[in-house]
Amino acid sequence: MSTNISKQKRDDLLTKIEEIRRYISNAAQDENTGNLLSYLSEIEKDINGKKYGLVFEEHREDIDEVLETHTPVLTEETDLFIDNGGQMNFLIEGDNLASLKLLEKTHKGRIDLIYIDPPYNTGNNDFIYDDSIVEKTDSFIHSKWLSFISERIRLARKLLTEKGIIIISIGYQEVHNLVALCQEIFYDRQTVCVTVQTSGGKPNGGFTYTQEYLVFIVPQSFSPNAMSFTGGIERSPFEGLTLSTFDKTTRPNQTYPIFVDKKTMNIVGVGKSLTELINEGSYNGELKEYVFETDETPEGCSALWPISSKGAECVWRLISSRLMNDWKLGYIKVSKNKSKVNPNEFSIQYLPDGVIKKIESGKLEVIGHEENAPTLRFGKNETVGSEIPTIWTEKDFFTTKGSSYVRSLFGDKRFPYPKPLEFIVEILRASTDENSIILDFFAGSGTTGESTMLLNRATEGNRRFILCTNNENNICREVTYERIRRVIDKESYNASLKYYKVEYIPVSERLYYEYADELLLHIRELVELENGINFVGNAEIAIVLTDEELDAFTQNILQYSACHKLYMGHDLLPDDEQERILRENEIEISIIPDYYYKDLQEV
Repeated sequence: MSTNISKQKRDDLLTKIEEIRRYISNAAQDENTGNLLSYLSEIEKDINGKKYGLVFEEHREDIDEVLETHTPVLTEETDLFIDNGGQMNFLIEGDNLASLKLLEKTHKGRIDLIYIDPPYNTGNNDFIYDDSIVEKTDSFIHSKWLSFISERIRLARKLLTEKGIIIISIGYQEVHNLVALCQEIFYDRQTVCVTVQTSGGKPNGGFTYTQEYLVFIVPQSFSPNAMSFTGGIERSPFEGLTLSTFDKTTRPNQTYPIFVDKKTMNIVGVGKSLTELINEGSYNGELKEYVFETDETPEGCSALWPISSKGAECVWRLISSRLMNDWKLGYIKVSKNKSKVNPNEFSIQYLPDGVIKKIESGKLEVIGHEENAPTLRFGKNETVGSEIPTIWTEKDFFTTKGSSYVRSLFGDKRFPYPKPLEFIVEILRASTDENSIILDFFAGSGTTGESTMLLNRATEGNRRFILCTNNENNICREVTYERIRRVIDKESYNASLKYYKVEYIPVSERLYYEYADELLLHIRELVELENGINFVGNAEIAIVLTDEELDAFTQNILQYSACHKLYMGHDLLPDDEQERILRENEIEISIIPDYYYKDLQEV
């Protein structure tokens, strides 16, 4: 039997702490006694803390210091506004940590996909930490990178929808650390590492490196869209009915027996689910102690229980009523069980919703029924690339392709090693739908933005993008923005772009009303960002944040004859006359959320 040495050491320390605590308690009391006992409690808490996970020295950045004493705000660069119709997209210039703090106000739980291509930390001038290049010889090279990326990824998680996805490009230098970090932060999701061939080979230390990596953080139930470089394999549309990621303790309503006639191999019925047995009082034990047995099995039938191909108890994918309905429709298939570790006599398969939609739309041909069973038979069914392979070798994804494209766009080498357009398009194709909101807070040359517009045109989609990057060496204005501007003009994309810059308002050393008045000047940008709109020069919408602005709007209502929607500060209360004017002019009121004002409430 193995011994946990670390636990033994912790237990020894805790014993010694308890001895010291007893000694202090029995000794003469003075003003330091309470402090000493408090210190012991803090040490004890640290010892009892989590001991599994990625361990690194945490470092603070200059931006951390700034955010402690300042509130980040957005200011629009109106001369850089691109008005070409279609969806409104956004480019934010500034430290991406501050940008993420602002997005936490406007997009918490609203982002569908986050794709980032952070510094790879090669030690070759690619990673700057607090205005200093991190060299290979820096003994904290990995800790600084992990401190930098972990703070941003933890904020990014807050922005994701329930089914949201994060995809991160990374090199071999930090891929192991990144995977461990993501497994810790996204403990309830899948973290999968995909290898991507990006070149013919780069010699280094006796090895030829031909690859980079994509780290996917996706929901357990992730079902990607088809990509253009996979698929075309003929296969049965039926899939196994067992769901091994849950068990009877988490989904008792999907725990029940299925009765199959041994001669005809037809489903003749189902037994009561564990939930039903509990509700009627037939079972009063612990969920985990429930035994897969039933006395309801009809004569001549076999009772099938949700047991995986590896012999583990799990649940069915469908509740019993859905199962029986799908059986009648021909969406369920019964066959002899070939697994030696599964005790069931028969195996059950079902048709996923995506296949059913293909049947209903006519994309999957139905050619009949199985003999003596309602189960449907189909024509040729080919996979369409819905599964993402974990090794990508397409030459379209080579870094040189991205470099040559950007060079042709600008006529110079102003941005090294951009990701190929085709590469990002395939990532978006697999992980977004037509209305997704996409965030890239290491926007670089803006490939994510152009890829979004390209995919929208190909699929008639309405995806929107938010790009964030600093302006080191004027990259935001001269590369990211300029690329988006040029491709919109060149390709006539039906897309618009607002350019914001992060600025900082000091919190202390000023009167409250001065601070509040200055914050109010930047609420408009937050409303635009959250709602994907533009107030400037737009007669159909308006915004009022103060009583004076509301008075001016209602008293001059004839000047706003085209306005149909008014965004109003959360603390404004229109009087009866103002209510009448707004109502008679059929102006929809949208109250600005009070969380925009959180900074004011905390001062």
